[in-house]
Amino acid sequence: MGSLPDKKHGVQTQGVLNVPMNKPWLKHYEKGVPHHVEPPPLALPHLLPAAAGRYPDRAAVILAVAAAGRLFSHSISYARLARDVSRFAASLQELGMQKGDRLAIFLPNCPQFVIAFLAAAQIGAIAVPFNPLYSARETEYQLKDCGASVMVVLDRFFPIIRQVRSKTELKHVIVTRIKEYFPPMLWTLYTLTQERKLPRVRLQPEDRWFPALLGEGTPRPAAVEAEETAVLLYTGGTTGVSKGVELSHRNLLVNAEQNRVWAGIGDGCEITLAAMPLFHGFGLTCCLNLGMLTGATLVLIPNPTDTRGLIQAIECHQPTIFPVVPTLLVAISHFPGIAERNLRSVRVCPCAGSALAPAVQRTFIERTGVRPVEGYGLTEAAPVTHGNPPFGDDRHGTIGLPYPGTLARVVDFETGKLDMPFEGDWTRTGEIIIKGPQIMKGYWNRPEETAVQLRDGWLHTGDIGQMHRDGYFRVVDRLKDMIIRSGMNIYPAEVEAVLHEHPKVLEALVIGIPDAARGELVKAFVVPRDGVEVSEEEILVFCRQNMAKYKVPAAVEIRAGLCKSAVGKPLRRALREELNLVSV
Repeated sequence: MGSLPDKKHGVQTQGVLNVPMNKPWLKHYEKGVPHHVEPPPLALPHLLPAAAGRYPDRAAVILAVAAAGRLFSHSISYARLARDVSRFAASLQELGMQKGDRLAIFLPNCPQFVIAFLAAAQIGAIAVPFNPLYSARETEYQLKDCGASVMVVLDRFFPIIRQVRSKTELKHVIVTRIKEYFPPMLWTLYTLTQERKLPRVRLQPEDRWFPALLGEGTPRPAAVEAEETAVLLYTGGTTGVSKGVELSHRNLLVNAEQNRVWAGIGDGCEITLAAMPLFHGFGLTCCLNLGMLTGATLVLIPNPTDTRGLIQAIECHQPTIFPVVPTLLVAISHFPGIAERNLRSVRVCPCAGSALAPAVQRTFIERTGVRPVEGYGLTEAAPVTHGNPPFGDDRHGTIGLPYPGTLARVVDFETGKLDMPFEGDWTRTGEIIIKGPQIMKGYWNRPEETAVQLRDGWLHTGDIGQMHRDGYFRVVDRLKDMIIRSGMNIYPAEVEAVLHEHPKVLEALVIGIPDAARGELVKAFVVPRDGVEVSEEEILVFCRQNMAKYKVPAAVEIRAGLCKSAVGKPLRRALREELNLVSV
């Protein structure tokens, strides 16, 4: 029999399915943040024309490329971007694309990505961004799964498409060069130093060069409904078979609006540094869609791993918004002379993608004067669901509060229905589940997997977490990453947070390795700071001093670097594959 509600805090303490009745997080919202949001009155295809009408001469996008120790930039106004998008949309229709067809986009952050994505929305097509780091096998799989008929691809990736094309449904390939939007000086430098290194591109009769599709033309009107699919974002490739997440126009618009009101984003006055890949939900929503909604300027960074160039772009263009992942914070914090560089234009710095270790956050604030705040989301949620107040009560070590209009609970692992009881100020650990208007329609052509993840409108995240009585949430770890040693649960993120406190450690990642006697043991992979040597024994001594004995790694491996995803997220699966532990 379930217990009665805890009247003071408005949650069930055990035993029954229940939503926190008074949503305790609402009282910690910053002043002016609404409790609910509605999608903007415009549809996704109308965002750019509306922004161009308000700010025709304002820079919509700036391509920022570092080369030969300098930063080169080229800007495109909102009026010019709207013209190019409209013409490209008309050309896609001339190639036979219709409403609901899939347009594959195989590009880094560049103006061509923005044009292709917005043009697809304008004609009611479904955009399918591809990770530029994909191999031929991964590219073939995604092309087959989404059934794209047309692809826009960077010339350096064209050999991959040529290799797999015959096995897919591709009818037309549109090839573009990164230099098409370079300023003249960089065009010359690039041509002299890089052009000869690129593969020769020989187009088939049905293929086109990107600039040829920007001629005169007006697209035929396409009525787009809010619940229709706007994009397929593929996820799960680091943990299993990649799945296409169907996000509707409403999902994307409402999440952009949630981010706008959460951070108090102004209209026509913000500059966003788009270092997060636009093919990823974080970059797509918090940079591109939010930017179009508010008439912001997007500073596009094709290569965010170039830390020097990234810092140059911040100093040159003075962005006010800078979405990041923790590894980017680490790279910037430890760049030589960073304390003397001017990054203080950044007003809003949301951080997501993986756990933000307190030591990483603290060091970044001390050395740059910029305050990153941890948030949380999933591709299946378009993607943001939680965030710490960017100017208010930032509680380090938490993912913050549910966004306006979003519900969240912590439930039992077995049934996914029982709310976990409080023990002191925090609930017991359980699985975080989420409901809100930003939650996906489902997985593309995968009704059974959709049914597993979406139950009664709740998205089951697979993340282990807790809720504070004030409504703040914290993620302990991924359910599938949890290590069980002799029946004791060990969360890798907890061990990694301790390792990041070591003064010689730059990065750390932890996995479980099989052990006949204890089930699993902890193995840590550590990257030392530049120019510093650290031994396995030093790390182990530090761990013994700062964590319970059963959590101390059984082995430590010192490495020069860690394998990361395209958004800079360290990949535990890559380490498991290397050790033939994929099934662990």
